[in-house]
Amino acid sequence: MSSAEPTIDRVARADRLAPAEVAEAVALARLAGDADGADPFDEHTLLRLRDPEAPAVHLTARAADGTLTGYAHLDTTDPADGIGVELTVHPAYRRRGTGRALARGVLAAASGPLRAWAHGDHPSAAALAVDLGFARARVLWQLRRSLTAPLPDQPLPEGVALRAFRPGEDDAAWLALNTRAFAEHPEQGRWTPDDLRVRLAEPWFDPAGFLLAEETSTGRLLGFHWTKVHERPGSARIGEVYVLGVDPDAHRGGLGKVLTTAGLAHLRDQRKLDRVMLYVDESNTRAVALYERLGFARWCGHVNYRLD
Repeated sequence: MSSAEPTIDRVARADRLAPAEVAEAVALARLAGDADGADPFDEHTLLRLRDPEAPAVHLTARAADGTLTGYAHLDTTDPADGIGVELTVHPAYRRRGTGRALARGVLAAASGPLRAWAHGDHPSAAALAVDLGFARARVLWQLRRSLTAPLPDQPLPEGVALRAFRPGEDDAAWLALNTRAFAEHPEQGRWTPDDLRVRLAEPWFDPAGFLLAEETSTGRLLGFHWTKVHERPGSARIGEVYVLGVDPDAHRGGLGKVLTTAGLAHLRDQRKLDRVMLYVDESNTRAVALYERLGFARWCGHVNYRLD
């Protein structure tokens, strides 16, 4: 082989990673995110990557000197519904076939339909998806807004009060409301007590930023706005509308707009942030319209590709 030809990295499969390998994959994801402007793995994948009991297939690509040059994560929780796939390649080791080798490894390891996310909708990811027969199935928009711009004054509906989430006391009631609010959502509506538990244990969790709308006469939960703050060394802090939901029976009362505004005010006034982001499905035109009326604009897109 001549020196001009690229070296194909070695791809290995494992059902579990050692702690040092997990740390390598997380560091690789951070490098790729800093280079691309969009993190290659979503929160769900990162949480599962750090959980040794989570059912998954791990594919690692390494150069001859042992450097981790690529990683692919296959979520095998429900193969019949679709295996979730996310992969990334080290920025310094691209254009040498590593991404394609990982993708072929994914196809070889899969035992059902595949759902692959391309965060940032990069052209190279789109080209690889087309070459391998994947179809563009879903688009998730990231919207952003400045918090220095004025927020609308949104009074609470009569008989409704806002309060902070109480860990351990509100868990069951919130999970029931979340299931109702996101009954048609492919991921959010399926949260289990364990899904909630691991997020409440995350370093970023702040109960004061988890706002609940409560019916004062009965104590029934009507809606919520869970906020989050992203803090990364070397990057500016940014808030997030992490999850926003309203009970279907409480729609059309303006509660969604009230909760959104209250959470933004919390991020601005209590957390001293000057910008905020959120994710919303392109197909959820009602939510997109609400956020655009509140001053949000499109920042980037994340595309889900499916292979049945």
